[in-house]
Amino acid sequence: MESWDGDDVRARIREMAAQDPGRERFGADTHRYEVTPALPEAEIRAFEESHGVDLPMEYRSFVAEVGNGPAGPCHGLMPLTVARPEAGEEWAMDDEWEEDRLPGRLAEPFPLTEPLPGRIGEPTDALTRGTLMLAEVGCGSFVRLVLNGPHVGEVWQIDPDWGGFIPASPGFRTWYTDWLESP
Repeated sequence: MESWDGDDVRARIREMAAQDPGRERFGADTHRYEVTPALPEAEIRAFEESHGVDLPMEYRSFVAEVGNGPAGPCHGLMPLTVARPEAGEEWAMDDEWEEDRLPGRLAEPFPLTEPLPGRIGEPTDALTRGTLMLAEVGCGSFVRLVLNGPHVGEVWQIDPDWGGFIPASPGFRTWYTDWLESP
């Protein structure tokens, strides 16, 4: 089952917001439980064609049926196609988001065949090719969606200082649903 019930997801996010009016939950002060409109099929297809990728269906259907961020795990789901959620607003991960959109970067092979636990101690640019940043965890750690290779569709977390680059979830649906269902 690849499709999402956008109305159900948005209703759950409204419930979460009502239960957290002070935005005390981790990341809520950033994403504010807001969901931007879903993307039209033509915009998603144009993104895929311009970057030479096929987005994993769980993620692709989410941005088509639910929304293009930001409500979600960590500091919120990064938008697929809009560089800034609001004009003039500071966005801590601008550089990371823009780097993902460099020509050919997303289509490159994901270089890891197995997790890389522990301190990476080197620039992470080469490690994150073939992945799309989904969310910022904080302190230089990010959650990324693998776009190609044997781990396609998996969600990995990169923490270059201590955690390495390791699988965080078998797929986008599980990663996002776990957040929706968490207390």
